[in-house]
Amino acid sequence: MMIRLSLDRYLDSHGITRYELAKRTDIRFQVVDKYYKNKVARYDSYLLEKFCDALGCGIADLIEYKPDSENSEK
Repeated sequence: MMIRLSLDRYLDSHGITRYELAKRTDIRFQVVDKYYKNKVARYDSYLLEKFCDALGCGIADLIEYKPDSENSEK
């Protein structure tokens, strides 16, 4: 199974920059950038909640889950 952040796609499709998200959430740009680039090993629920609040979206808009069967097809 694979869990992947899709923050990059969400921001890009809504025309929101990482800098803008950092400003809206008071989270350092470097932290937002790691989430944007999916370079986070452990997801901080507090940060994810702040992202959702700032973007007016649900957690399912920012995280995707793919079962093993879908991963093996690639």
